Amino acid sequence: MTDRATGPDGPTRLAPAERRAFRFFHRLRVRWAEVDAQGIVFNAQYYFLFDVAMTEFFRHLGLPPDMSGQGGRGEMFTAASTASFHAPARFDDPLDIGVGAERLGRSSVTMGLGIWRGDELLTTGQMVYVYADPHARTGVALPADFRALLEDWLLAKPAAAEA
Repeated sequence: MTDRATGPDGPTRLAPAERRAFRFFHRLRVRWAEVDAQGIVFNAQYYFLFDVAMTEFFRHLGLPPDMSGQGGRGEMFTAASTASFHAPARFDDPLDIGVGAERLGRSSVTMGLGIWRGDELLTTGQMVYVYADPHARTGVALPADFRALLEDWLLAKPAAAEA
């Protein structure tokens, strides 16, 4: 098994399903309110878990969790989100939610996410955020300080393989 996905120009980035592809993790336990009658986390709750991890990721970078007041003239909005379910999480499971920047555009950033219970991959996802003028409803350039933080994040090597 290789560490990196291979594209037409050779290795690109770590496959998003690999835990070591992520440099930031947020841990939490599944709460009773997040499970359904089957005793597993209801599928829509995974987007809530992604959002919690994104808030903690922004906080980790030293940014306001809601991305307000970033020296620009816009606000951060979620433009798209996807999730793929591989195995269910259950009440009281400890989960590690990995966050990683995948792509940085002029006014948008694509974040990859993964949720694990121990070494078992449960869910993968992606969230696309757009920095936009809330009045004109058009994308504006990401603030320079935020862009610099995410460029550093994108260029940095992922965490070493876990033992």
